[in-house]
Amino acid sequence: MRHLIDRLEQNRKLTKDEWTELIAKGADREYLFERARILAKQCYGNTVYIRGLIEFTNYCRNNCYYCGIRRDNSNAMRYRLSEEEILDCCRTGYGLGFRTFVLQGGEDGFYTDEKLEKVIRSIKMRYPDCALTLSVGEKSKESYRRFFEAGADRYLLRHETASENHYRMLHPEELTLKNRKDCLWNLKEIGYQVGCGFMVGSPGQTAECLAEDMLFITELQPHMAGIGPFVPHHETPFAGETQGTAEQTLYLIGLLRLLKPNLLIPATTALGTIRADGREAGILAGANVVMPNLSPVGVRKKYELYDNKICTGDEAAECKSCLQGRIERIGYELAVDRGDPAKEPGGNYV
Repeated sequence: MRHLIDRLEQNRKLTKDEWTELIAKGADREYLFERARILAKQCYGNTVYIRGLIEFTNYCRNNCYYCGIRRDNSNAMRYRLSEEEILDCCRTGYGLGFRTFVLQGGEDGFYTDEKLEKVIRSIKMRYPDCALTLSVGEKSKESYRRFFEAGADRYLLRHETASENHYRMLHPEELTLKNRKDCLWNLKEIGYQVGCGFMVGSPGQTAECLAEDMLFITELQPHMAGIGPFVPHHETPFAGETQGTAEQTLYLIGLLRLLKPNLLIPATTALGTIRADGREAGILAGANVVMPNLSPVGVRKKYELYDNKICTGDEAAECKSCLQGRIERIGYELAVDRGDPAKEPGGNYV
């Protein structure tokens, strides 16, 4: 498979059949990771960027079959943070050196466009040197535009799968892959730095499904791509399904780095959940972002997308200090700036 890895690095694309073969075999892992680390360092040096994650609501109108905060989970302990609580999280994070905040939540109708605009403006007014990322699901193009004009810089919207058939296995009928993709294109058109991504090892997923994910990312050319293993939640229809593997997740991180060297790629909490050194392994496979939790300790266990989520008890300062030490031990350093996307090797944005 080394010839396909080399072709991907040289051409930044593969055919669907080539992607499928490469992903199915998962061969030449160490060679792939070495090439991925080289490309990541060409764009970003030894830097790993931190994003301060604020999980501000676990209410959601959707009923995705894999998600622990799905609408029909009547045992979820629901919560919402007030604007002042969100600003307190930012205040703590800023003092610790965070220069990117990520507001993440379910699709919660309580937070109208007006309320979110107010929160966005308040954050940007207090911390104008910080980047603000939103991750609040599918909205209208007009809503996205309003948030952008209020000061939001980035938007994360994982597409979860680019295969129509696979999408139908994971979502109820009222949700469509077309709308998900349309949202991502709208976000790009408005001017956001856009992030997409997918689960690895979700029920019904094949190597061909993952090949379609890679083809979609090739077409979309996002600034960020977040992938993590599927981890079941006990209050979902997929409670008894087998979780995704760290090995396949790491392999796909390496492939993403070769596909687009200047991608911002998180070493996700889910990866750290299923493997003790998962986030370090993610960085050594080509990832360059970590997202410590700034949410109040009292609500972290309530934002339970999947079972056994790590980092639900530490204070923000303890979490950052621990993470910093672990990253330094593998030869990298945490950055304190916004961590905007770099240029591709050769100096061009693509």
